[in-house]
Amino acid sequence: MENLKLFIEQWKDNESGIKKAFKEISDHILKMDDISIEFNARPGITYSLRPVHKNQKKRSLFAMADVIDDDPEARWLSVCFYGEMINDPEELGDLIPDGLLGEDGYCFDLDEYDYDKLNYLKKRLDEAYASAEAEL
Repeated sequence: MENLKLFIEQWKDNESGIKKAFKEISDHILKMDDISIEFNARPGITYSLRPVHKNQKKRSLFAMADVIDDDPEARWLSVCFYGEMINDPEELGDLIPDGLLGEDGYCFDLDEYDYDKLNYLKKRLDEAYASAEAEL
């Protein structure tokens, strides 16, 4: 994950704290067992972190954490999941019909660092990981 590390090191964050938020999300994912991670860098569009559990056969990921890079001075974070792999008890996510690689998904957007929302997202990551591990 040298390219992920380099991306984070070279990112000049602003007062929004999105770099810190992405770092926390990526660190949370990197601690998960039995996964592989794809990092897609498309400067000016997105930087996308895509974890997949070794048990997954039907899908190429269980979450997608994107740094939206349409304005490098005002990057924001979008973390997405397949609809049936998570719960959203506080209804903080946006339902995206056919929006996650052609399937219904939920995306959670952050434009500034928010401790409570990050913890909520980490719980959703754990749910998606457990669903992927069970191959749901």
